[in-house]
Amino acid sequence: MPLPAMHPAFHDIAKRVNNWGRWGPDDEIGTLNLITDEVVRRAATEVRSGRRVPLSLPLKEDGVQTGLMPGRVNPLHAMVQINQEIFGPGTVACSDDAVTMGLQAATHWDALTHVSHSGVLYNGRSAATITPHGGAEFSGIDKARHIVSRGVLLDVARARGTDRLGGSYAVTPEDLEAAEELAGTRVRSGDIVLVRTGQIQVYLAGDKHAYGYPSPGFSIRTPEWFHARDVAAVANDTLTFEIFPPEIEDLWLPVHALDLVEMGMLQGQNWNLEELSTACGEAGRYTFLLSAMPEPFVGATGTPVAPVAIL
Repeated sequence: MPLPAMHPAFHDIAKRVNNWGRWGPDDEIGTLNLITDEVVRRAATEVRSGRRVPLSLPLKEDGVQTGLMPGRVNPLHAMVQINQEIFGPGTVACSDDAVTMGLQAATHWDALTHVSHSGVLYNGRSAATITPHGGAEFSGIDKARHIVSRGVLLDVARARGTDRLGGSYAVTPEDLEAAEELAGTRVRSGDIVLVRTGQIQVYLAGDKHAYGYPSPGFSIRTPEWFHARDVAAVANDTLTFEIFPPEIEDLWLPVHALDLVEMGMLQGQNWNLEELSTACGEAGRYTFLLSAMPEPFVGATGTPVAPVAIL
């Protein structure tokens, strides 16, 4: 199979992080296999105060999407009935509504099928298994039936002595280790890692165009760090997840391809980690029980999510 027109650095890293076949040829959930019953049992012991911190953005028509991604529309909310007595006069009146939206419009998980390269998806499956009517035949987001584990906030912005990283800042393994030191813990197998850059402050201040571009995000070097630590999933507080524009000219979304296709690791974007940063700082600890359940859209390549950290 011919290789894509991508930088040699991409292929070198891809070989080192590749997880194809690790959980068998039929596996569809990748690194979520690392969230075992024992991992969840231990994660439950992280709950001490019971403080709950929501991590999602509001779903609204004036959301983060600017039209950069074709078809990824902000939620369009419509009332389909208002106080309608559907069983006749004098009966209980019902109100109902409907929404049209891109499944990755706001706070979301990318499914393993969200991107492909060289015509393949995670575990070597053909990208042609994604069809217009059926969606993702394999590794759709519905296969990720439950996502609950120990969460670890790696507050890179705080670890680097700032409230928000600059738009051209590439988050490196060294940054992750500095944030790990700040957190006073070590990321372990089956953890879900949340990485704060502070970039979402730009959106919350009302400038969604500047929020998306330029944006800090993960360097092409970070997938190897996540692979070495056996991380189950990663999310951050940016629109593009990885640094944008990219580090290497014309090498677009290499971290997406390394995480989702090669490693089989779910990634999340547009997570609001501001309140969590404050809560963790006040508590003096950066680990918690994280519930981030996907909506089970069959065959979907992503899903909105309303994650909650429980300290």
